Amino acid sequence: MKRFKLLLSVFFVGIFYISKAQDVVSLKDAVIFALENKADAKRADLAIKKAEYKIDEAKAGALPQVNGNVGLQYNPIIQETALTMNGETMVIKMGQPWNSNIGVNVYQAIFDQRVFTGLKAAKSTREFYQINADLTDEQIIERVATAYYQVFVQEEKLKTIDKSLENTTKVKNVIKSLVDNGLAKPIDLDRVIVQLNNISSSRQQLVNAVQITKNALKFYMGYPIKQEINLEEVAIEPNLLILEDEINTSTRTEFKVLEKQKELLGFAKEAEKANLYPTVGLSGNYGLQGFGEKFVTSKNYTWSDLASIGLSVKVPIFTGGSTKAKINQAEIDLLDIQEQMNDTKLGLDLEYQNAKSQIENTLKSVDIQRENVLLAEKVLSNTQSNYQHGLATLTEIIDSENALTDARNNYSNALLEYKIAEVALIKAKGDLKTLIQ
Repeated sequence: MKRFKLLLSVFFVGIFYISKAQDVVSLKDAVIFALENKADAKRADLAIKKAEYKIDEAKAGALPQVNGNVGLQYNPIIQETALTMNGETMVIKMGQPWNSNIGVNVYQAIFDQRVFTGLKAAKSTREFYQINADLTDEQIIERVATAYYQVFVQEEKLKTIDKSLENTTKVKNVIKSLVDNGLAKPIDLDRVIVQLNNISSSRQQLVNAVQITKNALKFYMGYPIKQEINLEEVAIEPNLLILEDEINTSTRTEFKVLEKQKELLGFAKEAEKANLYPTVGLSGNYGLQGFGEKFVTSKNYTWSDLASIGLSVKVPIFTGGSTKAKINQAEIDLLDIQEQMNDTKLGLDLEYQNAKSQIENTLKSVDIQRENVLLAEKVLSNTQSNYQHGLATLTEIIDSENALTDARNNYSNALLEYKIAEVALIKAKGDLKTLIQ
């Protein structure tokens, strides 16, 4: 019975690893996996959590600050001083050999402009990290989608060369039969074999290219490199996309990040200005002070308590111009970020117009290459038929086969360029997350 359970466990573990080794993923699956597992996404989430702690830190400035203190001091030599009274001079000691203190101090800020500014800045910091996390997600989606289509196209090229290998093998068999019956020259068979060897060599290069692009995809996904992955079998076809003349680029995440940075820089300027404001605080102290000729534990050790409550006001009068200089630096930072925003908006407009032009051009290229494939297939079929009837040469068959392979590869390349342009257009419109919906 134990042996049966062991065998059953091994069976299910084996099934698990086989299923894991043959994972079939769609583009949506790949993107979702990346958003959950890629280090960039995890680091962005950690940054958001860190922002929460920054808010807690800022809030702490508005809460009471409580500190305790304990001290013990031994004076092996006690300072003496002379005191004259009624014409007589006496020498007295200024303290005891052992001194100790225990106390607690409480400080509550009543007015501190820096604390208020810090609270507002902390909340904006959390929003900044959230927007930055969205930008990181978009970058991950773009990389994964591009890598996914690159794998897909390399696999399509591999299918093309496999089909070419199959067709050329059929041609070889036909020519071998003709040679065996004395109806063709042996050199024709040799030429076909050379062609087959060349195709096999090219195929091996494509097998390597498929593996390399898959490894790149797995890296962008945060997927185990050693684990096998297979793409979902779907046909890549151009989609009907709405092409507006222009879009509102201020809604792009890249622009929102800069807007939030500008807001944070504004708070940084306010924080520097806050150094010009007075600060008001309420403090309270309570403690015990002890002293004696022997250690604390002796019976003659004397203790007395003390307490105080005070209101403190600190008014900055002159700082040598350092505060003014820092305010001016903060103002320059604001002007600089505004220039970045202007340039970024212009760049985003350019990105959209270029993506729109690219999608239009690649669509035309896809149509042309599709027609070329159909035409090349027709030419090859006619050439093979003519060769069997002695109306075409072997060179024409090989040329037709090469032309078909080139046409199919060109069509695959055109589809890849289209899908990359499609991703670029979706990104330019700020809609990358639609790929996972």
